[in-house]
Amino acid sequence: MNEPTKNIIEMKEIVKDFNGFKANNGISLTLKQGEILALLGENGAGKSTLMSILSGLLEPTSGEILVKGENVKIDNPIRAKDLGIGMVHQHFMLANAFTVLENIILGHEPTKGMMLDLKKSKEQIIELSKHYGLAVNPDAKISDITVAQQQRVEILKVLYRGADILIFDEPTAVLTPQEITEFIKILKGLAQEGKSIILITHKLEEIKAVANRVTVIRAGKSVGTFNVNEVTDEKLAELMVGRHVQMTLSKPEAEVGNTILKVENLEVAASRGNLAIKGLSFDIKGGEILGIAGIDGNGQDELVEALTGLRSVKSGQIAIKGQNVASKKTREITELGVSSIPADRQKYGLILPLSLSDNLALQTYYQEPYSKHGIMNFGKIQEHAKALIKKFDVRTSSINLAAGELSGGNQQKLIIARELDRNSDLIIAFQPTRGLDVGAIEYIHKQLLQERANGKAILLVSYELSEIMQLSDRILVLHDGQKSGEVKPETTTETELGLLMTGSKTVKEGVARD
Repeated sequence: MNEPTKNIIEMKEIVKDFNGFKANNGISLTLKQGEILALLGENGAGKSTLMSILSGLLEPTSGEILVKGENVKIDNPIRAKDLGIGMVHQHFMLANAFTVLENIILGHEPTKGMMLDLKKSKEQIIELSKHYGLAVNPDAKISDITVAQQQRVEILKVLYRGADILIFDEPTAVLTPQEITEFIKILKGLAQEGKSIILITHKLEEIKAVANRVTVIRAGKSVGTFNVNEVTDEKLAELMVGRHVQMTLSKPEAEVGNTILKVENLEVAASRGNLAIKGLSFDIKGGEILGIAGIDGNGQDELVEALTGLRSVKSGQIAIKGQNVASKKTREITELGVSSIPADRQKYGLILPLSLSDNLALQTYYQEPYSKHGIMNFGKIQEHAKALIKKFDVRTSSINLAAGELSGGNQQKLIIARELDRNSDLIIAFQPTRGLDVGAIEYIHKQLLQERANGKAILLVSYELSEIMQLSDRILVLHDGQKSGEVKPETTTETELGLLMTGSKTVKEGVARD
């Protein structure tokens, strides 16, 4: 395919002012016909705001937008759709109780006379699915399909509406390495079909794998646009955060202490009654990080829910500092000294309508100094919130802002600030750097390693194999709810981990066997 040359989108000097705060402050970018443009910036830099303007969810305070050479006003999503612009959001906009088909056609239902023509729309969706390699069952309920399949539904939704300019906001944040590889193939296929794509991502390796050019923004301003093959990862990271970033961290030898968590013959049922965790046993000592690697849907969610009291245990034991907590309530487990960073920050980590200060006090509001004799000390709560927001660099205009108003990455930092501040003996970190930029990832990794040095036991569940390899002292691989192997990062490879994750290898005592 020839290098794209024709501009299909031009955004010129875009400003978005929120009551004196300029989320976008004179940003310009161009998107060419048939190219993949990466949009790179740290959390809160203004990327999602800029793309919300392009997709009609927000109106700019000032600036110009040209689509296919024509100066346009995009004042609502319908206008964006009419211009061929579709956006796949970081947090999917799907109705869980509806089927794939119903979600795709919602608001654009085909009719035959006075009746819905579901047969026609189903045929169209199956054809689109085959054409773009987006395999999904149109009759399946959203609640019953994987995150990767839900993403395909979102892509099919914008394609069904006729979009030829596609915006993806952090599309791989919850995908496994195998799913990311498949997604990159899908993106390249869309571009080869003539679709023009803007990809918001923090992952530098993905930019190198799929994008033609990259536009970097920092603190609401354009830093520059570069050909991907002419700029290094280190330079992009520095342009993004405005300082040198350590791409790899040194990890001192673990000083292992007493056993903090011991899991024995654990069995946990999935929502439909079948076993999601099958006879799993492992332990974690103070001063070490145990990484859990596995393809999404192999029991990670059920394991973490059982450990944190969100799901009952069918059989087996979960001992925290020698005390069996299997099927105990979440608060009882928390008060034993357990911190939890959940995979789904919006569902389990935050109460979005509440303020940042209230969310930071969710685990401690009933304890001194934040409460005494049932009377809450809001001054102490706010003082505590200000200190944590500064320490963890949560980008916000006010501690009284609703948590739902933060960018996804800053929501993640808010949860991590709350959970690491509690000085727990056991830290369960499920996708702790999901949606974070390289600067924030560097900081969070340093914090986890500091907790390790402080003698804390850390269970790290991540779909980022590079994160698992870099932070873990031992790696337990889950396949079909069972341990398919346990290895050390210094004696294994990502390829071997991938084979263990698919169940095509087994490992005994650290030695891989076909």
